[in-house]
Amino acid sequence: MKNILFFGDSLTAGYGLADAGNESYPALIGQKISAEGLSYRIINAGVSGDTSGGGLNRLDYWISQPVDVFVLELGINDLTRRTAPSTIYNNLEAIVKKVIAKHPKVKLALMGMQLPAFIPGTLVAEFRAIYQKLADTYHMALVPFFLDGVAGMRHLNIRDGIHPNAEGYGIIANNVWPVLRTLL
Repeated sequence: MKNILFFGDSLTAGYGLADAGNESYPALIGQKISAEGLSYRIINAGVSGDTSGGGLNRLDYWISQPVDVFVLELGINDLTRRTAPSTIYNNLEAIVKKVIAKHPKVKLALMGMQLPAFIPGTLVAEFRAIYQKLADTYHMALVPFFLDGVAGMRHLNIRDGIHPNAEGYGIIANNVWPVLRTLL
């Protein structure tokens, strides 16, 4: 059996869900994999509040086991801490390089994030460019906006308006699945 490691923050962990073990997007992807009769074990390494730097610090534990597919979803929490986009990129790149060094045949997927266009200055463009550049440089499958169709939709998020509810994760899983399916 092959391993798919979902490595991210609260959006990967399934923060706020009644049953994250069955309702988070890694769990829903696991259900799709099972329905197709594919032999993959889902590993959810999501940690609420994690940043790209925090992810880099905890990565070694998770890649000490075999990893066939690595799905990376980090970076949005860095902005709440006012981390520069260049630092976010450098941390995410270091994560990818470590994964490749440990597992040279790994297949990689990146869950991109976006900021609302109404934010002033160059931050929006700089942040958005992180994910495309990383995907292009390391030949990663890319979901350009992980929260596409869910962000800003009150009925698809829990009370905080930031984290998806079970229905929202269903939409996310349906958006992510075609990208991950190409790697399997």
